[in-house]
Amino acid sequence: MEIRKRLSALIVDDESLARENLKFMLEEFCPEIEVIGVAGGVDEARQKIESLRPQVVFLDIRMPSGAEGFELLESIEKKAFQVVFVTAFKDYAIEALNANAIHYLLKPIDIEDLQYAVSKLVDYQQSFAESDANLNLYLQSMRELTSNMLDRRKPAKLTLFHSKGFNIINTVDIVRLEADGGCSAFFFVDGSKYLDTKTLKTYEDLLDPERFIRIHKSHILNLDHLKEYSSQDGHFAIMTDGSSVPIARARLSEFLTQAKKLG
Repeated sequence: MEIRKRLSALIVDDESLARENLKFMLEEFCPEIEVIGVAGGVDEARQKIESLRPQVVFLDIRMPSGAEGFELLESIEKKAFQVVFVTAFKDYAIEALNANAIHYLLKPIDIEDLQYAVSKLVDYQQSFAESDANLNLYLQSMRELTSNMLDRRKPAKLTLFHSKGFNIINTVDIVRLEADGGCSAFFFVDGSKYLDTKTLKTYEDLLDPERFIRIHKSHILNLDHLKEYSSQDGHFAIMTDGSSVPIARARLSEFLTQAKKLG
């Protein structure tokens, strides 16, 4: 049986108890990880990243009171490591992390969540070993996330992770989204389709509400690609790709209000 080298990790958190707790959990329950250092602040973290060169950084982010974690990443020119964000906040931070297919853990940390995150780290690292393109896409996604979080914009790009690597897409290229069980199907301007494992609710919260509107429990559309509205035999949005999307009666008023703002 082949023995794989463990991933080296640095833990960054301003609370000593939190640092020690995560270190204990990784050593006790995640044999794939070797903790090679801890840091209590941005300056110490920057120094240890440069000297220890970890493959993984578990990075505490304090949102929305500050963006220290993202400022740390912004200050490091060459990021040759994966990041697992650790946060106690469930709103904007999680939306942005989901958009970029980046690993994160919610405090208090659950052992199974930690083990799942570590399994994804291993998968990502393997994909990096197989293709430099996968690593470059990950780093691009990290830059996009850092920029979004520092200026608080809704993301103009999404990173969708799949078994062979990543897809980074421009949100302007999305015509519509449709629920497919607990997943979300993306339909793009070039006629392609992509099935993502996140729910439609995730993308309803994430995408720009001025452009993307939920018109049905199973449908979100991009108003930039709305071609026509029809009330024949129901209520339907006709999109530029030729698709006809049903509009729920309860959402019709909001749809019409938003559609009239176009121009």
